[in-house]
Amino acid sequence: MDLIMEAFLLSTGIVALAEMGDKTQLLALILAARFRKPWPIVWGILVATVANHAMAGALGAWVTTVLGPTTLRWILGGSFIAMAVWMLIPDTMDDEGTDTQPRWGVFGTTVVAFFLAEMGDKTQIATVMLAAKYNAYLWVVAGTTLGMMLANAPVVWLGERMTRLVPLRMVHVVSALIFAGLGVFVLLA
Repeated sequence: MDLIMEAFLLSTGIVALAEMGDKTQLLALILAARFRKPWPIVWGILVATVANHAMAGALGAWVTTVLGPTTLRWILGGSFIAMAVWMLIPDTMDDEGTDTQPRWGVFGTTVVAFFLAEMGDKTQIATVMLAAKYNAYLWVVAGTTLGMMLANAPVVWLGERMTRLVPLRMVHVVSALIFAGLGVFVLLA
């Protein structure tokens, strides 16, 4: 049970920190400012995140069946350290895709935009790595999804005021230190 809680809590914390200042958090801010309908946006973020992170978690769980433990340890350790470096590079929001008409409504637009924005994102890659590290697929996906919601739902409701209060550089440095620590731990374990 301890390993399950560790997987859940670590997944929640890592993704919540990694999401601060991320392009999907900026997307949440843009959608909130544009549509001013927080509930469909929050529900859209939840649906997109569950779908995206379920795929990422499945990939991470599958990787453990293909790679041996030593190879997996080196890949995971290196990946966590690479994530630490990546955390120090702030995201910017591309203008591409932000002018989409809400053909599918606010909810549908949010689901599609968030799902696509998460592809290859730090939090998706973190989900793959965490699912590969822990044999607790559902708990990792639940944790990473909760982390995304903890980081994005307040942005939808509080908007720009929140982004002025959070020292994003400090959050990125703390996240980088956590990823680096995990990487070193995995390599030395």
